[in-house]
Amino acid sequence: MKYSILLFFICISSWVSAQENQTDSIPQTVIDTVREVRDIEEIEMYAKKFVPRRASLYAAILPGAGQIYNRKYWKLPLVYGGFIALGLTVDFYNGLYQQYRSDIFGFLEDPNYSSSTGANLDRTRTLADNARRDRDFWIAMTGIFYLLQIADAHIDAHLKEFELNPNLQISFEPSVDPTYFAGYVQGFSSGISIKLKF
Repeated sequence: MKYSILLFFICISSWVSAQENQTDSIPQTVIDTVREVRDIEEIEMYAKKFVPRRASLYAAILPGAGQIYNRKYWKLPLVYGGFIALGLTVDFYNGLYQQYRSDIFGFLEDPNYSSSTGANLDRTRTLADNARRDRDFWIAMTGIFYLLQIADAHIDAHLKEFELNPNLQISFEPSVDPTYFAGYVQGFSSGISIKLKF
């Protein structure tokens, strides 16, 4: 009896097959869709690390901190170089204005005063007004540059998602399709079309 049961199981085992792999029955398009959804979720999770408001706040508190937050370290020399150049320009025109102003006070105290530029009182007043106007202009440019670096940090944080998306690539696959057109006025014409796939 024992041997007959053993023989029975041996015979049955040759006809029985193991479980089939479940992924073989799933169409390839479903598998690709699941992979794309996972990729998109990873991109969105990574893009959420860069909050535009936080980048703007950091850039407003300390110029260049928004660029550091966005991991755009190469922009730091541009930000600080711009502020240094604008600050030196403001300092230069402020120095000229202070010099011309002291010359004006010198003329008012002593009519025989000799200015550093060799100009008279009216010409010195004109030079002082021009230097003050230029100084104020470059102070305004410094403020605009400050706002631009905040806007750069904000926009760069918004665009982080687009940098990470692998589907945003251009591929040049020319497919030359001959085109024929028979028009009433032009007659028979031909051409080719080149298609770009994004």
